[in-house]
Amino acid sequence: MKVDFPSPSGTSRRDVLLGAMATTVAAGLPKAAPAQAAQKQDFPSTSSSKGSKTVSTITTKDGTEIFFKDWGPKDAQSIVFHHGWPLSGDDWDTQMLYFLDKGYRVIAHDRRGHGRSAQVSHGHDMDHYAADAAAVVEHLDLRNTVHVGHSTGGGEATRYVARHGQPQGRVAKLVLIGAVPPIMVKTPANPEGLPIEVFDGLRNSLAGNRAQFYLDFASGPFYGFNRPGAKPISGVIENWWRQAMIGSAKAQYDGIKAFSETDFTDDLKSITVPTLVMHGDDDQIVPIADSALLSAKILKSATLKVYEKFPHGMCTTHANTVNPDLLVFIRS
Repeated sequence: MKVDFPSPSGTSRRDVLLGAMATTVAAGLPKAAPAQAAQKQDFPSTSSSKGSKTVSTITTKDGTEIFFKDWGPKDAQSIVFHHGWPLSGDDWDTQMLYFLDKGYRVIAHDRRGHGRSAQVSHGHDMDHYAADAAAVVEHLDLRNTVHVGHSTGGGEATRYVARHGQPQGRVAKLVLIGAVPPIMVKTPANPEGLPIEVFDGLRNSLAGNRAQFYLDFASGPFYGFNRPGAKPISGVIENWWRQAMIGSAKAQYDGIKAFSETDFTDDLKSITVPTLVMHGDDDQIVPIADSALLSAKILKSATLKVYEKFPHGMCTTHANTVNPDLLVFIRS
């Protein structure tokens, strides 16, 4: 394993991150400050296109319609982006436009129950998430593809690569950004994980007042806007809220169990493609000590990059750093 930018060691960092998550649930999140700156399958599909920019849907075997965006030359190197909870493929717009400009083919789908995909009642678990991603990839017949997953999307991408993409020979590389593997919740096998009460609190907040909860979540720890001296950006907060509120409350509620309780250890052990693990050491949502630092040790071919003081939503707040680093890895 190659490691760049080693993170601070010791329990104090984990204690700070664990405290931030627990405080979020127990006491509620701070309100936003005024903005300081602006298996191979055939699937029926529909699509509409304008130039090289295509918007499509597929219907999986269990009848779930999955929305995806597919932009760029069809013969170019493809990059598939897997979004975080409770968002949509739109959360990758900055990365998709950046790599589109570099000549890549970029694809992002909305997870079932999220964004513009069908608000089905069933299948909100990592096995279905990975199978849905596989359905999109197989429909487009993508090969030699780089998969990039953020947060919950990192779990989805990990399971997809391990169980679908790598066995089919479709994957070139994997990138995990602020990702949930190997497992978030505290268990006998994972004693340093977050207590189940943290995730119960998220569920209670979602069920009690989803709209306010999501506004507070984006205004606070997701982007680090609750840190001293941070300058909340109203457009970023409102765009996060917009994406979250489009999705199904049922899917997002069930998704908390999927991202917190799924154990990806065996998936990580089976992955052999080069993998870049990127994480901010001030991630208040997915503590780095219990995620990236462990995943990088389990993976067979991992490069770990730790970003000092970067938040969970660093693909948005620090895109000018994240995007070039992604490009270097993809080109290498």
